[in-house]
Amino acid sequence: MTTKDLTFTIRPLDPRQDAGVLHDWVTQPRAVYWMMQDAKPEDVERAYREIAADEHHHAFLGLHDGRPAFLMEKYDPAHRELVGLYEPRPGDVGMHFLVAPADTPVHGFTRGVITAVMAYLFEDPATERIVVEPDVRNTAVHALNEAVGFVPEREIRKPEKKALLSFCTREQFAKAVAA
Repeated sequence: MTTKDLTFTIRPLDPRQDAGVLHDWVTQPRAVYWMMQDAKPEDVERAYREIAADEHHHAFLGLHDGRPAFLMEKYDPAHRELVGLYEPRPGDVGMHFLVAPADTPVHGFTRGVITAVMAYLFEDPATERIVVEPDVRNTAVHALNEAVGFVPEREIRKPEKKALLSFCTREQFAKAVAA
């Protein structure tokens, strides 16, 4: 998958094989919104084993130049995360993503990642709309979401956070990335 000058591949996450790298990422201060700051490696592996066993939630590892670069989760919001918080439509897909910390930041990398994630999700013709619910305080991700076509609908209260419920249709995404 190519996004401007960046090439990414996405593969299913292997909880046992990938737990170490994920632990390094989710315990970083910048990953505070993943709420795993105090997790031990076995906690991370257990959490992703649970996701792997869940028919409505899937985790993927994104690679850049063959190296782990981001985590992406895809879920069915009619069964996970947003049950009872909004009225899901057929074709809705929930998404989370986390970019790996970089020793040397690359300008536009995170935007390239979210663009690749969105393109990957929209490769499935059944996906009509992508749903996200980031923490209302995560202004950096709100800006990234807007850049790829997300439109905020409203704030919602989840058990673990106050979130900004936002949606992006296939058409909104295509228009945003063409600009």
